[in-house]
Amino acid sequence: MTPLSDPFLLCLVALLALTLGSFLNVVIARLPMMLSQQWTREAHQTLALTLPAQKRCNLLVPRSHCPECDTPIAWHDNIPLVGYLKRRGRCAQCRCAISVQYPLVEAASMALVLWVAWHHGLTLDTLAMALACLTLLALAVIDWRTMLLPDVLTLPLLWGGLLYQLISHPDRLAESVIGAMAGYGVAWGFYWLFRLATGREGLGRGDFKLLAALGAWCGWMSLPLILVLSATTGAVIGIMIQLVIPRLRGAPMPFGPFLSAAGMLILLGGDRVIALYYNIIGLAI
Repeated sequence: MTPLSDPFLLCLVALLALTLGSFLNVVIARLPMMLSQQWTREAHQTLALTLPAQKRCNLLVPRSHCPECDTPIAWHDNIPLVGYLKRRGRCAQCRCAISVQYPLVEAASMALVLWVAWHHGLTLDTLAMALACLTLLALAVIDWRTMLLPDVLTLPLLWGGLLYQLISHPDRLAESVIGAMAGYGVAWGFYWLFRLATGREGLGRGDFKLLAALGAWCGWMSLPLILVLSATTGAVIGIMIQLVIPRLRGAPMPFGPFLSAAGMLILLGGDRVIALYYNIIGLAI
């Protein structure tokens, strides 16, 4: 594959990535609310209760608005990165602060897509890997905010990984299938071992599916590295947060963001990262 180095095309890719990042913010903000409304409807239907009035909420309705005063955001204030910087991170109407999550997600989306395009060119592989990385980014932020890893994202990511290997790398399909099974099985086994030993849940079931999806995309040989990276990073950051914010000591912490970050590192670094890991292990042994 020929890397993409043309400045004009890179600018076009960057603009597209910023637009996707803006849409990703919509998914991150609204998908948990959509799921909550769905679960409320299902619970009331099951119990034959009257459903309370619910505001219509999906990925298209309502328009983007300030979370504090509900004022719709003007189109020129909704331009990725530019709108946030122009208003200095505040609502044009009520002047309340807008979360820094929005420009960070947009910038991260641009960086991820540009990295993939720079190294792989304009190919179907680039499209598939970029979508996988953006999905992992959305899952990481949603899990950090809500402790949820929605099936509507993890399951398509899993099947997408298997389909990607089937079409682009059929010689790796067996490794991908084994990776999906092993990823789910390892997470399931850890869940039950931890529960039997402590009486508490150490992982959520969404983590099972996310690790299975990473196994499908990266292959079974990447799973040890993904687990080492995510567990180590999660432990270090968790300890730092509890030291800095005492009220969070003992509070549950999502594991999905660290799994997602490790998976993105493997996807972006490719076989070189995995080879480096096994070389280090070989030297240590």
